Amino acid sequence: MTHDVQFKRISACRSAHIGTGLIGAGLLCLLAACKPAPPSAWAGYVEGEPLYLAAPVAGRLAELPVQVGDTVVAQQVLFVLEGAVERAADAEAQARADSARAQLADAGKGRRPEELAVSEAQLRQARSARALAQADLQRQQELLTRNFVARAAVEDAQLKFDQAQARVGELEAALKTAHLPAREDERQSARELALAAARLREQSQWRLSQTRQSAPEAGVIQDVFYRPGEWVAAGQPVLALLPPARRKARFYVPEAQLGRLALKQAVRLSCDGCGAPIAAQISFISAQAEYTPPVIYSNEQRAKLVFMVEARPVQLQDAERLHPGQPMDVRVQP
Repeated sequence: MTHDVQFKRISACRSAHIGTGLIGAGLLCLLAACKPAPPSAWAGYVEGEPLYLAAPVAGRLAELPVQVGDTVVAQQVLFVLEGAVERAADAEAQARADSARAQLADAGKGRRPEELAVSEAQLRQARSARALAQADLQRQQELLTRNFVARAAVEDAQLKFDQAQARVGELEAALKTAHLPAREDERQSARELALAAARLREQSQWRLSQTRQSAPEAGVIQDVFYRPGEWVAAGQPVLALLPPARRKARFYVPEAQLGRLALKQAVRLSCDGCGAPIAAQISFISAQAEYTPPVIYSNEQRAKLVFMVEARPVQLQDAERLHPGQPMDVRVQP
């Protein structure tokens, strides 16, 4: 082998070695480029806290003027029960309350005018009898001084006068008593009975008012569980109302990134079709770790243990743009 041939072989080996090194370096670069970058946002979803509206009384569902998807305002009527039993009970309570008030008023009065007129007539008659007895007594006394009658006749006239005088005093006291109201104990008892009847009427009115349920705040009808004509048990929800203030974003943060978050911290919510990012504040941070929920599991977020965090929109009009179950990306407010 000549010197020139050996030189060519050595040059070829060096070139092959350099080429192999370049290929290996390129592969390393490609592998580095394929490595997933840490996520710039936490994946989550929208959660709703609906109000399950029910009546504390039972009855047949008479009216249901709303349906699923309707937007209602505060104090708008949502459903009405028949309430026949409650109306009858309220009428009875009203009658009892009126009767108790009448008894209380009667206890504060004297006797009726007709009864007073009878007592006054009896008193006038007694006074006339007393005057007649007094005149007879005087006449008998004068006759006794002239010895025309015996002392027994005078004593008999005196007895009749005393009886007439006592009868007048009796009727005067009876007439005075007839003008007086009932005794204080009786009037107190009447007042208590009237108060109890009024409280029973308030209860019946409340039960009757509960057959008509209105929206406690504005929101969207999320679900309806009964239809008109069906019997609804007391306390059984008839429909579900979702107010804007009860919509929130729920997302999961790995333990290594949990230190970046705090309550009331500002974050941004983003989702497909939501438009501009929504400003929100963190309202809850779980104290216990859990496994990544399947609904948000992805190749980018494979952390086994995470902490659940919740954030609520700052503005109500922004909360209306959120829909329960909607996927959501959460970022820390810069």
